[in-house]
Amino acid sequence: MAAGAVHPDPGPGRVIDLALAARMTGAALEQATALGAVVSAAVVDQGGHLVHFQRMDRAEIAGPTLAVDKAYTAVAHRVATAELGPLTAPGGPLQGMHANGGGRYVVFAGGLPCWNGDVVVGGIGVSGGTAEEDAACAAAAFAVFDAAVQEGDRP
Repeated sequence: MAAGAVHPDPGPGRVIDLALAARMTGAALEQATALGAVVSAAVVDQGGHLVHFQRMDRAEIAGPTLAVDKAYTAVAHRVATAELGPLTAPGGPLQGMHANGGGRYVVFAGGLPCWNGDVVVGGIGVSGGTAEEDAACAAAAFAVFDAAVQEGDRP
C-alpha cells in the first residue's frame, strides 16, 4: 500500500485492539495477585506481533521473553501451549518442534490462542508462576477476550 493509504478493515472480530489487550493483561495480573504469583503477561495479534505487555514488580527476568513467545506459539500453532508438551516430547508426533522457529516455540502451560469463530485473532501468554498459575492467569485473560466476543465488541 502507498504511504497514507487506508488499510482495509479486516472485519468485525478480527482484531484485538490495544484497549482490549490491556484489559486482558490486566486480568492476568489480577489473577496472579489473587494466586500469590508474580508474572509477566503478553497479548499478540493474529500475526504474532506484540500488542500489549505487562510485567509485575519482581517478576522473573525470563518472563518477558517467555510470555511473548507463549502467546506467539499459541497463535502460530492455534493450540494451547500446554497441549504441545506431550506432542513434542521424544517419540511424540511433533518431537523437536520446540527447537524450531528460532527457538520461539514454548511447549508448556501459559499460552492460549484467541479464536473468534474459525479464525485465530491473537493470543495470550503468561509466564513467571508455576505451570498451573500461568495457565490460570492466561485463562483469566482469555475470559476477558471471550466476553468481548460474546458481547459483539470488536476484539
